[in-house]
Amino acid sequence: MKIIIVLSGVCLFTVMTLALPGGTPKRITDYVKKTQVTFSAKATAMQQAIAQIDVNDTVTLSRAKEALRQCRISYKQLAFFMEYFFASEAYVFNSPPRYEIDEPYIEYEAPVGLQQIESLLYDSAVYSRKKELMAQAEVVANTAADLPSLLYHFSATDGQVFESVKLELIRIMTLYIAGYDAPLLKSGIDESRAAMEAVNEVVLPYTTASDSIGYSLRKAIDYLRRARDFDRFDRLTFLADYALPLERQLSDFMHARGFDVHSTPALDEDELFSKNALRKAAFPGGGNIGDSALGRRLFFEPALSGNNTRSCATCHQPDKHFTDGLVKNAALDGGVLPRNTPGLLYACFQYSQFWDGRVKSLEEQVLAVMHSRQEMAADDDTVVYRLQKVYKGITIKMVVHALAAYVRTLTPFNSPFDHYMNGDRAALTALQKHGFNLFMGKAKCGTCHFAPLFNGLTPPLYNRTEFEVLGTPVNEDLLRPVADTDQGRYSFFKIGFYKGAFKTPTLRNAAVTGPYMHHGAFGNMDEVMDFYDRGGGNGIGLPLSNQTLGTEQLHLDTTEKKAIIAFMEALTDE
Repeated sequence: MKIIIVLSGVCLFTVMTLALPGGTPKRITDYVKKTQVTFSAKATAMQQAIAQIDVNDTVTLSRAKEALRQCRISYKQLAFFMEYFFASEAYVFNSPPRYEIDEPYIEYEAPVGLQQIESLLYDSAVYSRKKELMAQAEVVANTAADLPSLLYHFSATDGQVFESVKLELIRIMTLYIAGYDAPLLKSGIDESRAAMEAVNEVVLPYTTASDSIGYSLRKAIDYLRRARDFDRFDRLTFLADYALPLERQLSDFMHARGFDVHSTPALDEDELFSKNALRKAAFPGGGNIGDSALGRRLFFEPALSGNNTRSCATCHQPDKHFTDGLVKNAALDGGVLPRNTPGLLYACFQYSQFWDGRVKSLEEQVLAVMHSRQEMAADDDTVVYRLQKVYKGITIKMVVHALAAYVRTLTPFNSPFDHYMNGDRAALTALQKHGFNLFMGKAKCGTCHFAPLFNGLTPPLYNRTEFEVLGTPVNEDLLRPVADTDQGRYSFFKIGFYKGAFKTPTLRNAAVTGPYMHHGAFGNMDEVMDFYDRGGGNGIGLPLSNQTLGTEQLHLDTTEKKAIIAFMEALTDE
């Protein structure tokens, strides 16, 4: 189960009422009608298999799991269309198995669909939950059968069709191959192949079989088809040699044909792993104007604190990748701060700031830190009085916007991994390559730390911030764990699902910014890896009913853990 904050009041897509010449609506509806027949049959077969589950015959459970697998693969041939044009219906099929909380209205969406069915089928108490399974299967089967009704008066432009395909390609690259949709079935590679085949069918009428896009699609599909094992699949090769060139070709084709739609605010025109893939202006406060050069000077200015001794750089030290290397820094009012100092690199690519996400924008974060009695204990009038001796006419608004503007410049994207993904094939060692494949596969790191930021921004729209309940103990002793008392997001948002929930931070530069976790409990990466390998808090024996991290053990050996750590070292900016 995951906790995802949904941005309210944002209309992401609008189905156009007029289509460009060329029969776009008919082509797409013909494809959907044909594919829906197969999907509906697979959904019905899954429903029947679940109905036959018998506690006295374990084979029936295996058949139900296989029926789910086939249903999921079939759905992925429709996913590009459903997720783009009919997101609410797509939610019924493939939403994560967690309660979704719509802020600020605090409306709940209960888990439903194929991912919830997977969670139930792999539950240790699966036989006693058969009634729930049957109810879920009925919803999926009935909705699948009713899909043709969505096509009544449906119309779309060529640009929308291509944007839906490009977003699906991002899902393949970031979610499907990582097993995000089916972490227990481990059907992600087969699902990626089905999704890529769908892309091929939709794009082919616009191109020729011999052009670069057609060639790249065939090569990518063949590479996915030859994969035999989810855990051993070479994701790095797939991305670098197949998916990214295809993404680039699709973008060029769309631009040349005037198919650019840009209805996804956070995505820029550049490829996913380029420096400018995400638009800073799309994130909270991103449209504000501030003097980043002034902000850089003010970042080191102790006049921002009440006692004129502490600056932003006291805790966010540039030579330590904008952290402080401490478990917890000192508090101005005595003792230590309640949480570990988070880094500022890539902080602008989030919809919530602080570990508990209590503010949205960097501007709000700056003010909250300045006004905190524990952190800077500043008075606005005093700060302005001090600064005006050097910066004539400065206001507190100018200070806040300047500091936020400076933090938005802290997005270097110049790690060895970035160099590799942008063409330098010598940038990663063999161990780091292996580590990336484990990170995105067997170790399941990529199902929470999403590319390219490796934080909790969910692809492909990058319009949601994830919070997770990991069950991190109060110290590094996993054999005698003691539950942490920090309630995280629950401290200011009194929702049971938020107890112990913290924002998923970026793993860029994580290798050099320990100690780790919200309270700095783990001093090194080895301790972090052991914690995740054991299944988080539940896995080490802490009773957490709302843990969102998977509780099953990962069974990583020593060499695999070292490889994953080596990959994270490759995320260190130079």
